[in-house]
Amino acid sequence: MKIAMVSEHASPLAALGGVDAGGQNVHVAALSSTLAKRGHQVTVYTRRDDPDLPARVAVAPGLAVVHIDAGPPRQIPKDQLLPFMGELAEGMRRDWKRHAPDLVHAHFWMSGLAALQASRRTDPANPVPVVQTFHALGSVKRRHQGSADTSPVARAWLEPWVGRAADWVIATCPDEVFELKALGIDPAKVSIAPCGVDLDLFPGTGAAEPRTRTHRILSVGRLVPRKGVDLVIEALPLLSEAGFADVELMVVGGSGDALTLEDDPEARRLTSLARQIGVEHQLSMRGQVPRNAMPGIFRSADAVVCTPWYEPFGIVPLEAMACGVPVVAAAVGGLRETVVDQQTGLHVPPRDPAAIAAALARLLADPEMRSDMGRAGTRRAQSRYSWERVASDTEKAYRTLLATHRSQSSGEGLEPLEGAAL
Repeated sequence: MKIAMVSEHASPLAALGGVDAGGQNVHVAALSSTLAKRGHQVTVYTRRDDPDLPARVAVAPGLAVVHIDAGPPRQIPKDQLLPFMGELAEGMRRDWKRHAPDLVHAHFWMSGLAALQASRRTDPANPVPVVQTFHALGSVKRRHQGSADTSPVARAWLEPWVGRAADWVIATCPDEVFELKALGIDPAKVSIAPCGVDLDLFPGTGAAEPRTRTHRILSVGRLVPRKGVDLVIEALPLLSEAGFADVELMVVGGSGDALTLEDDPEARRLTSLARQIGVEHQLSMRGQVPRNAMPGIFRSADAVVCTPWYEPFGIVPLEAMACGVPVVAAAVGGLRETVVDQQTGLHVPPRDPAAIAAALARLLADPEMRSDMGRAGTRRAQSRYSWERVASDTEKAYRTLLATHRSQSSGEGLEPLEGAAL
Protein backbone atom coordinates (compact mmCIF):
# COMPACT_ATOMS: atom_id res chain seq x y z
CA MET A 1 0.00 0.00 0.00
CA LYS A 2 0.99 3.61 -0.56
CA ILE A 3 0.14 5.34 2.72
CA ALA A 4 0.10 9.09 3.40
CA MET A 5 0.46 9.89 7.10
CA VAL A 6 -0.47 13.41 8.24
CA SER A 7 0.92 14.77 11.50
CA GLU A 8 0.57 18.53 11.35
CA HIS A 9 2.32 19.52 14.58
CA ALA A 10 4.33 16.42 15.56
CA SER A 11 7.07 15.49 13.14
CA PRO A 12 8.32 11.92 13.40
CA LEU A 13 11.85 13.20 12.81
CA ALA A 14 11.90 14.48 16.40
CA ALA A 15 11.41 10.96 17.73
CA LEU A 16 13.56 9.28 15.08
CA GLY A 17 16.36 11.73 15.85
CA GLY A 18 16.36 10.67 19.49
CA VAL A 19 15.54 14.05 21.06
CA ASP A 20 12.71 14.62 23.47
CA ALA A 21 9.37 14.22 21.72
CA GLY A 22 5.75 13.90 22.66
CA GLY A 23 3.54 10.87 22.35
CA GLN A 24 2.24 11.72 18.87
CA ASN A 25 5.78 12.15 17.50
CA VAL A 26 6.72 8.75 18.87
CA HIS A 27 3.52 7.09 17.67
CA VAL A 28 3.73 8.40 14.10
CA ALA A 29 7.45 7.61 13.85
CA ALA A 30 7.13 4.06 15.16
CA LEU A 31 3.97 3.17 13.25
CA SER A 32 5.33 4.60 10.00
CA SER A 33 8.69 2.84 10.40
CA THR A 34 7.07 -0.48 11.17
CA LEU A 35 4.64 -0.25 8.26
CA ALA A 36 7.56 0.56 5.95
CA LYS A 37 9.45 -2.50 7.22
CA ARG A 38 6.35 -4.56 6.45
CA GLY A 39 6.65 -3.56 2.78
CA HIS A 40 4.43 -0.47 2.50
CA GLN A 41 5.41 2.89 1.01
CA VAL A 42 4.83 5.49 3.73
CA THR A 43 5.08 9.26 3.34
CA VAL A 44 4.59 11.43 6.43
CA TYR A 45 3.39 14.99 5.82
CA THR A 46 4.09 17.57 8.50
CA ARG A 47 4.27 21.35 8.73
CA ARG A 48 7.62 23.01 8.11
CA ASP A 49 8.63 24.61 11.43
CA ASP A 50 12.21 25.52 10.44
CA PRO A 51 13.21 27.31 7.22
CA ASP A 52 16.28 25.08 6.83
CA LEU A 53 14.34 21.81 6.69
CA PRO A 54 14.54 20.06 3.29
CA ALA A 55 11.34 19.51 1.35
CA ARG A 56 11.65 15.73 1.49
CA VAL A 57 13.72 13.51 3.78
CA ALA A 58 14.31 9.86 2.92
CA VAL A 59 14.34 8.28 6.38
CA ALA A 60 14.57 4.59 5.54
CA PRO A 61 13.59 2.24 2.70
CA GLY A 62 9.89 2.86 2.11
CA LEU A 63 9.67 5.83 4.50
CA ALA A 64 9.94 9.56 3.73
CA VAL A 65 8.99 12.76 5.54
CA VAL A 66 7.69 15.74 3.52
CA HIS A 67 7.72 19.25 4.99
CA ILE A 68 4.86 21.43 3.77
CA ASP A 69 4.91 25.24 3.89
CA ALA A 70 1.86 26.04 6.02
CA GLY A 71 2.17 29.24 7.99
CA PRO A 72 5.45 30.76 9.19
CA PRO A 73 8.38 28.30 9.18
CA ARG A 74 8.88 28.36 12.93
CA GLN A 75 7.63 26.64 16.07
CA ILE A 76 3.99 27.54 16.72
CA PRO A 77 1.84 26.11 19.55
CA LYS A 78 -0.45 23.47 18.08
CA ASP A 79 -3.58 25.24 19.31
CA GLN A 80 -2.68 28.16 17.02
CA LEU A 81 -2.25 26.10 13.84
CA LEU A 82 -5.86 25.90 12.62
CA PRO A 83 -5.61 28.86 10.17
CA PHE A 84 -2.81 27.07 8.29
CA MET A 85 -4.52 23.74 7.64
CA GLY A 86 -5.74 24.86 4.23
CA GLU A 87 -2.14 25.48 3.16
CA LEU A 88 -1.16 22.07 4.50
CA ALA A 89 -3.97 20.49 2.49
CA GLU A 90 -2.90 22.30 -0.68
CA GLY A 91 0.71 21.22 -0.22
CA MET A 92 -0.36 17.60 0.10
CA ARG A 93 -2.63 17.88 -2.93
CA ARG A 94 0.28 19.12 -5.04
CA ASP A 95 2.56 16.35 -3.83
CA TRP A 96 -0.10 13.72 -4.50
CA LYS A 97 0.02 14.64 -8.20
CA ARG A 98 3.39 12.83 -8.25
CA HIS A 99 2.99 10.48 -5.28
CA ALA A 100 -0.68 9.48 -5.15
CA PRO A 101 -1.51 7.46 -2.01
CA ASP A 102 -3.95 4.58 -1.69
CA LEU A 103 -5.17 6.07 1.59
CA VAL A 104 -4.35 8.84 4.03
CA HIS A 105 -4.08 8.37 7.80
CA ALA A 106 -4.44 11.60 9.78
CA HIS A 107 -3.20 12.04 13.33
CA PHE A 108 -4.95 14.65 15.52
CA TRP A 109 -8.09 16.53 14.54
CA MET A 110 -6.42 19.35 12.60
CA SER A 111 -4.52 16.83 10.50
CA GLY A 112 -7.91 15.30 9.77
CA LEU A 113 -9.23 18.62 8.47
CA ALA A 114 -6.26 18.96 6.12
CA ALA A 115 -6.45 15.32 5.00
CA LEU A 116 -10.17 15.50 4.18
CA GLN A 117 -9.75 18.70 2.24
CA ALA A 118 -6.72 17.40 0.30
CA SER A 119 -8.52 14.13 -0.44
CA ARG A 120 -11.61 15.77 -1.92
CA ARG A 121 -9.68 18.41 -3.84
CA THR A 122 -7.41 15.80 -5.40
CA ASP A 123 -10.30 13.88 -6.97
CA PRO A 124 -13.82 15.00 -6.00
CA ALA A 125 -15.38 12.06 -7.83
CA ASN A 126 -13.19 9.46 -6.11
CA PRO A 127 -11.55 10.98 -3.02
CA VAL A 128 -8.65 9.26 -1.30
CA PRO A 129 -9.99 7.24 1.67
CA VAL A 130 -9.24 8.94 5.00
CA VAL A 131 -8.41 7.15 8.26
CA GLN A 132 -8.44 9.25 11.43
CA THR A 133 -6.67 8.79 14.77
CA PHE A 134 -7.43 11.58 17.24
CA HIS A 135 -4.85 10.87 19.98
CA ALA A 136 -6.82 13.27 22.21
CA LEU A 137 -10.39 14.54 22.07
CA GLY A 138 -11.39 18.13 22.68
CA SER A 139 -14.58 17.10 24.47
CA VAL A 140 -12.53 15.23 27.07
CA LYS A 141 -10.00 18.04 27.35
CA ARG A 142 -12.72 20.63 27.98
CA ARG A 143 -14.37 18.39 30.55
CA HIS A 144 -11.21 18.28 32.64
CA GLN A 145 -9.56 21.64 31.92
CA GLY A 146 -12.55 23.93 31.61
CA SER A 147 -11.51 27.53 31.03
CA ALA A 148 -7.84 26.50 30.98
CA ASP A 149 -8.39 24.71 27.67
CA THR A 150 -6.50 26.64 24.96
CA SER A 151 -8.05 24.79 22.01
CA PRO A 152 -9.62 26.90 19.23
CA VAL A 153 -13.33 27.47 19.81
CA ALA A 154 -14.08 25.84 16.45
CA ARG A 155 -12.67 22.53 17.68
CA ALA A 156 -15.97 21.85 19.47
CA TRP A 157 -17.76 21.34 16.16
CA LEU A 158 -14.95 20.68 13.68
CA GLU A 159 -13.53 17.69 15.55
CA PRO A 160 -16.80 15.70 15.61
CA TRP A 161 -17.27 16.56 11.94
CA VAL A 162 -13.84 15.11 11.15
CA GLY A 163 -14.83 11.87 12.84
CA ARG A 164 -18.11 11.68 10.95
CA ALA A 165 -16.58 12.61 7.59
CA ALA A 166 -13.58 10.26 7.83
CA ASP A 167 -14.00 6.88 6.19
CA TRP A 168 -12.55 5.05 9.19
CA VAL A 169 -11.52 5.94 12.73
CA ILE A 170 -8.85 4.13 14.72
CA ALA A 171 -9.24 4.59 18.47
CA THR A 172 -6.42 3.81 20.88
CA CYS A 173 -8.51 2.24 23.66
CA PRO A 174 -12.09 1.16 24.46
CA ASP A 175 -12.67 4.28 26.56
CA GLU A 176 -12.15 6.40 23.45
CA VAL A 177 -14.71 4.38 21.50
CA PHE A 178 -17.43 5.45 23.97
CA GLU A 179 -16.32 9.08 23.68
CA LEU A 180 -16.45 8.89 19.88
CA LYS A 181 -19.96 7.43 19.95
CA ALA A 182 -21.06 10.33 22.16
CA LEU A 183 -19.82 12.70 19.44
CA GLY A 184 -22.12 11.06 16.90
CA ILE A 185 -19.47 8.97 15.19
CA ASP A 186 -20.72 5.62 13.91
CA PRO A 187 -19.05 2.84 15.97
CA ALA A 188 -19.39 0.51 12.97
CA LYS A 189 -16.48 2.35 11.33
CA VAL A 190 -14.30 2.43 14.45
CA SER A 191 -11.59 -0.10 15.30
CA ILE A 192 -8.93 -0.15 18.01
CA ALA A 193 -5.18 -0.10 17.56
CA PRO A 194 -3.39 1.06 20.71
CA CYS A 195 -0.18 2.97 21.03
CA GLY A 196 2.87 0.74 21.18
CA VAL A 197 6.25 0.50 22.84
CA ASP A 198 9.69 0.03 21.30
CA LEU A 199 10.69 -3.34 22.74
CA ASP A 200 14.21 -3.03 21.34
CA LEU A 201 14.76 0.22 23.23
CA PHE A 202 12.81 -0.94 26.30
CA PRO A 203 13.64 -4.64 26.78
CA GLY A 204 12.59 -6.64 29.81
CA THR A 205 16.11 -6.92 31.23
CA GLY A 206 19.11 -4.64 31.42
CA ALA A 207 21.18 -2.36 33.60
CA ALA A 208 19.63 0.04 36.09
CA GLU A 209 20.90 3.50 36.87
CA PRO A 210 22.36 3.67 40.41
CA ARG A 211 20.35 5.44 43.11
CA THR A 212 21.36 6.99 46.40
CA ARG A 213 18.26 6.36 48.54
CA THR A 214 16.60 3.19 49.73
CA HIS A 215 13.63 3.70 47.42
CA ARG A 216 13.01 5.62 44.21
CA ILE A 217 9.67 6.39 42.64
CA LEU A 218 9.54 7.88 39.20
CA SER A 219 7.28 10.31 37.33
CA VAL A 220 7.90 10.79 33.60
CA GLY A 221 6.26 13.12 31.11
CA ARG A 222 5.65 16.68 30.04
CA LEU A 223 5.50 19.10 32.94
CA VAL A 224 1.94 20.36 32.70
CA PRO A 225 -0.55 20.56 35.59
CA ARG A 226 -2.89 17.87 34.22
CA LYS A 227 -0.16 15.23 34.58
CA GLY A 228 -0.67 15.36 38.36
CA VAL A 229 2.96 15.37 39.50
CA ASP A 230 1.91 17.65 42.36
CA LEU A 231 -0.30 14.83 43.66
CA VAL A 232 2.73 12.56 43.94
CA ILE A 233 4.65 15.26 45.82
CA GLU A 234 1.71 15.62 48.22
CA ALA A 235 1.82 11.86 48.78
CA LEU A 236 5.41 11.93 50.07
CA PRO A 237 4.62 13.09 53.67
CA LEU A 238 1.90 10.44 53.89
CA LEU A 239 4.39 7.86 52.67
CA SER A 240 6.81 8.93 55.42
CA GLU A 241 4.04 8.50 58.00
CA ALA A 242 3.64 4.94 56.68
CA GLY A 243 7.31 4.25 57.44
CA PHE A 244 8.91 5.07 54.08
CA ALA A 245 10.88 8.27 54.59
CA ASP A 246 14.04 7.43 52.62
CA VAL A 247 12.31 7.82 49.27
CA GLU A 248 13.41 9.85 46.27
CA LEU A 249 10.81 11.14 43.82
CA MET A 250 12.55 11.62 40.50
CA VAL A 251 10.65 13.69 37.93
CA VAL A 252 11.83 13.33 34.33
CA GLY A 253 10.57 15.74 31.68
CA GLY A 254 9.96 19.38 30.95
CA SER A 255 7.31 21.62 29.44
CA GLY A 256 9.02 21.59 26.06
CA ASP A 257 9.00 25.40 25.87
CA ALA A 258 11.62 26.23 28.50
CA LEU A 259 15.34 25.75 27.90
CA THR A 260 16.06 25.03 31.57
CA LEU A 261 14.06 23.91 34.58
CA GLU A 262 14.68 27.33 36.13
CA ASP A 263 12.75 28.84 33.21
CA ASP A 264 9.94 26.28 33.43
CA PRO A 265 6.92 27.63 35.36
CA GLU A 266 5.57 24.15 36.17
CA ALA A 267 8.97 22.99 37.44
CA ARG A 268 9.13 26.06 39.67
CA ARG A 269 5.60 25.40 40.93
CA LEU A 270 6.40 21.80 41.81
CA THR A 271 9.65 22.75 43.55
CA SER A 272 7.83 25.44 45.53
CA LEU A 273 5.15 22.94 46.57
CA ALA A 274 7.79 20.46 47.75
CA ARG A 275 9.46 23.20 49.77
CA GLN A 276 6.17 24.27 51.36
CA ILE A 277 5.32 20.77 52.60
CA GLY A 278 8.86 19.94 53.68
CA VAL A 279 9.84 17.31 51.08
CA GLU A 280 12.12 19.37 48.85
CA HIS A 281 15.04 17.11 49.86
CA GLN A 282 13.16 14.13 48.41
CA LEU A 283 12.40 15.74 45.05
CA SER A 284 14.82 15.35 42.14
CA MET A 285 13.91 17.31 39.00
CA ARG A 286 15.83 15.58 36.21
CA GLY A 287 14.55 17.59 33.25
CA GLN A 288 14.52 16.20 29.73
CA VAL A 289 16.80 13.28 28.99
CA PRO A 290 17.57 11.33 25.78
CA ARG A 291 15.21 8.43 25.15
CA ASN A 292 18.07 5.94 25.13
CA ALA A 293 18.77 6.84 28.77
CA MET A 294 15.24 6.05 29.88
CA PRO A 295 15.43 2.23 30.21
CA GLY A 296 18.10 2.47 32.91
CA ILE A 297 16.16 5.23 34.67
CA PHE A 298 12.96 3.15 34.62
CA ARG A 299 14.75 0.11 36.05
CA SER A 300 16.23 2.20 38.87
CA ALA A 301 12.72 2.80 40.25
CA ASP A 302 10.65 0.65 42.59
CA ALA A 303 7.53 2.02 40.90
CA VAL A 304 6.50 4.45 38.20
CA VAL A 305 3.63 6.77 39.10
CA CYS A 306 1.27 8.04 36.40
CA THR A 307 -1.52 10.05 37.99
CA PRO A 308 -2.91 12.53 35.44
CA TRP A 309 -6.34 14.08 35.76
CA TYR A 310 -7.09 12.47 32.40
CA GLU A 311 -5.02 10.62 29.81
CA PRO A 312 -6.17 9.65 26.31
CA PHE A 313 -3.70 6.76 26.29
CA GLY A 314 -0.26 7.24 27.83
CA ILE A 315 2.98 5.72 26.51
CA VAL A 316 4.98 6.02 29.75
CA PRO A 317 3.18 3.12 31.50
CA LEU A 318 3.97 0.88 28.53
CA GLU A 319 7.65 1.78 28.67
CA ALA A 320 7.75 1.15 32.42
CA MET A 321 5.95 -2.18 32.05
CA ALA A 322 8.26 -3.24 29.22
CA CYS A 323 11.21 -2.58 31.55
CA GLY A 324 9.64 -4.70 34.29
CA VAL A 325 8.58 -1.91 36.65
CA PRO A 326 5.12 -1.83 38.31
CA VAL A 327 2.94 1.20 37.67
CA VAL A 328 0.70 3.14 40.01
CA ALA A 329 -1.86 4.62 37.62
CA ALA A 330 -4.84 6.91 37.95
CA ALA A 331 -7.93 5.02 36.81
CA VAL A 332 -8.63 7.37 33.90
CA GLY A 333 -8.79 7.07 30.13
CA GLY A 334 -6.44 4.63 28.48
CA LEU A 335 -4.58 3.90 31.73
CA ARG A 336 -7.46 1.70 32.84
CA GLU A 337 -6.72 -0.52 29.84
CA THR A 338 -2.92 -0.58 29.70
CA VAL A 339 -2.24 -1.05 33.42
CA VAL A 340 -4.05 -4.13 34.75
CA ASP A 341 -5.02 -3.47 38.37
CA GLN A 342 -3.46 -5.94 40.83
CA GLN A 343 -1.47 -7.57 38.00
CA THR A 344 0.88 -5.09 36.32
CA GLY A 345 0.32 -2.30 38.82
CA LEU A 346 -2.25 -0.62 41.02
CA HIS A 347 -5.08 1.71 40.08
CA VAL A 348 -5.87 4.75 42.24
CA PRO A 349 -8.72 7.28 42.01
CA PRO A 350 -7.81 10.51 40.19
CA ARG A 351 -6.59 13.47 42.25
CA ASP A 352 -6.13 11.46 45.45
CA PRO A 353 -2.69 11.83 47.14
CA ALA A 354 -3.74 9.57 50.03
CA ALA A 355 -4.59 6.75 47.63
CA ILE A 356 -1.27 7.26 45.82
CA ALA A 357 0.61 7.04 49.12
CA ALA A 358 -1.27 3.90 50.15
CA ALA A 359 -0.56 2.17 46.82
CA LEU A 360 3.13 3.11 46.96
CA ALA A 361 3.43 1.94 50.58
CA ARG A 362 1.94 -1.39 49.59
CA LEU A 363 4.47 -1.82 46.77
CA LEU A 364 7.50 -0.59 48.71
CA ALA A 365 6.68 -2.99 51.55
CA ASP A 366 6.51 -6.03 49.27
CA PRO A 367 9.51 -6.68 46.96
CA GLU A 368 7.97 -9.95 45.79
CA MET A 369 4.81 -8.16 44.66
CA ARG A 370 6.91 -5.61 42.79
CA SER A 371 8.83 -8.39 41.08
CA ASP A 372 5.68 -10.32 40.13
CA MET A 373 3.98 -7.19 38.76
CA GLY A 374 7.11 -6.23 36.88
CA ARG A 375 7.29 -9.59 35.12
CA ALA A 376 3.57 -9.47 34.32
CA GLY A 377 4.00 -5.97 32.90
CA THR A 378 6.82 -7.12 30.63
CA ARG A 379 4.73 -10.01 29.33
CA ARG A 380 1.77 -7.72 28.67
CA ALA A 381 3.88 -5.12 26.87
CA GLN A 382 5.52 -7.76 24.69
CA SER A 383 2.30 -9.60 23.82
CA ARG A 384 -0.10 -6.70 23.28
CA TYR A 385 1.84 -3.50 22.68
CA SER A 386 4.69 -4.30 20.30
CA TRP A 387 4.72 -2.00 17.28
CA GLU A 388 4.50 -5.10 15.08
CA ARG A 389 1.18 -5.95 16.73
CA VAL A 390 -0.03 -2.35 16.47
CA ALA A 391 1.00 -2.13 12.80
CA SER A 392 -0.81 -5.40 12.11
CA ASP A 393 -4.01 -4.08 13.73
CA THR A 394 -3.66 -0.87 11.72
CA GLU A 395 -3.13 -2.81 8.50
CA LYS A 396 -6.35 -4.73 9.11
CA ALA A 397 -8.25 -1.43 9.38
CA TYR A 398 -6.65 -0.19 6.16
CA ARG A 399 -7.55 -3.37 4.25
CA THR A 400 -11.11 -3.36 5.56
CA LEU A 401 -11.53 0.23 4.44
CA LEU A 402 -10.00 -0.27 0.99
CA ALA A 403 -12.11 -3.37 0.41
CA THR A 404 -15.35 -1.53 1.13
CA HIS A 405 -14.52 1.99 0.00
CA ARG A 406 -16.91 3.69 -2.38
CA SER A 407 -16.85 7.18 -3.81
CA GLN A 408 -18.18 9.76 -1.32
CA SER A 409 -18.48 7.09 1.39
CA SER A 410 -18.47 9.73 4.14
CA GLY A 411 -21.76 11.14 2.80
CA GLU A 412 -20.81 14.70 3.75
CA GLY A 413 -19.50 17.65 1.80
CA LEU A 414 -16.92 20.34 2.36
CA GLU A 415 -19.09 22.95 4.10
CA PRO A 416 -17.36 22.69 7.53
CA LEU A 417 -13.93 23.06 5.94
CA GLU A 418 -14.96 26.02 3.83
CA GLY A 419 -16.46 27.69 6.90
CA ALA A 420 -13.42 27.21 9.10
CA ALA A 421 -11.31 30.06 7.76
CA LEU A 422 -8.86 27.61 6.25
